[in-house]
Amino acid sequence: MSHDFSLAQSHAFALARILMVPVTLFRVDGEFAVLPSDELDSADVETLAEYDPFEFGPAH
Repeated sequence: MSHDFSLAQSHAFALARILMVPVTLFRVDGEFAVLPSDELDSADVETLAEYDPFEFGPAH
């Protein structure tokens, strides 16, 4: 888990691109965390963003 939001965003986006699955960035107990979106079931988390690797085109 991380306490730095910009670092958490960067890692969440990278994880989505590596795994090629949507991931959710969320906050729980004051810390940021990332899980594949289909594995996140808990209502006890604050969802901040979802990153879908298929929404973005090629980098060039």
